[in-house]
Amino acid sequence: MSLVDQLSLRHPIVQAPMAGVTTPALAAAVSEAGALGSLGLGASSPEKAREEIEGVRALTDRAFNVNFFCHASPASGAKTRRAWLAHLAPYFQAQGAAVPDDLANIYQPINDNPAMQVVILETRPPVVSFHFGVPSAALVDGIHDYGGQVWICVTTPGEAAQAVDGGADALIAQGVEAGGHRGNFEAENDAEFGLVALLRILESTYSLPIIAAGGLMDGVAIRGVLSLGAAAAQLGTAFVACPESAAAPAYRDALRMGQATEITQAISGRPARGLIGPFQSDIAPGAPWVPDYPLAYDAAKQLHAAAKANGDHRYAPNWAGQGVALSRELAAGDLVLALVDEMISPS
Repeated sequence: MSLVDQLSLRHPIVQAPMAGVTTPALAAAVSEAGALGSLGLGASSPEKAREEIEGVRALTDRAFNVNFFCHASPASGAKTRRAWLAHLAPYFQAQGAAVPDDLANIYQPINDNPAMQVVILETRPPVVSFHFGVPSAALVDGIHDYGGQVWICVTTPGEAAQAVDGGADALIAQGVEAGGHRGNFEAENDAEFGLVALLRILESTYSLPIIAAGGLMDGVAIRGVLSLGAAAAQLGTAFVACPESAAAPAYRDALRMGQATEITQAISGRPARGLIGPFQSDIAPGAPWVPDYPLAYDAAKQLHAAAKANGDHRYAPNWAGQGVALSRELAAGDLVLALVDEMISPS
């Protein structure tokens, strides 16, 4: 059976699981429209994750995806953390804010989070996807035991091999065009494969389904990756402007500008693509070594909060892919229908 048939989808479209942006309303609306809605739960507590999963189930009986992080625990020492905070000190001071004393490990990886694993196995989401690495064998087995699928995001053929060995049912091929965090298993190593090259290599190597991700914004692009062998297309930036998303008004305003994007490690400690702002243009150049993810993210979030309190939204990450200029403001269900119309249009 095809991936679409396995999940009883009507359309080979996946709404990307963007932590902090996705909501039960967004995921359910996409699933109700015949595509696969997703929740980004890597930054959530177990209690919040359970609430959001139950929230989707209250709105739809169709399949959906939940996503978690498999990053390594941060190892940056006190010297690295102090140097980074010293580098950011002028930016905090410009906002009239105190420089943090230290950086916190704000996100726990799924492999070190037994309480979150219990939530997954008790709520039994149809699809569980993973970013930054491969989940433990025990968790993969537990998901398979209840009939769920395991999808793993990969950015290189080498990562794909690890994902297949780790029990993946499908691979998410993330091209360098994608917005948000790169799925690199190792933050310091990014081969920067474009989507087309990565998709073709993986499709010719493996028989399991490949979901194409990276810069896709319309049905014409979806049709293109399907013609190259993808089982489905995953779109993230395209859904940020939907009214059902949790995107802040300033984020939506930034999307309307259709600015250029750039990858930086300075915001979170891992490479991530967003609309160019102070982190990319001013903070990153000449910076000391950035602390490991998510320690650096703690600093960025505190700086953004301090600036936001002053009405300054420049320090928001504003994650977006290279196709951001094609963003449109449609309800999630209407966007899915528009994408399908564009897919099947002969023009």
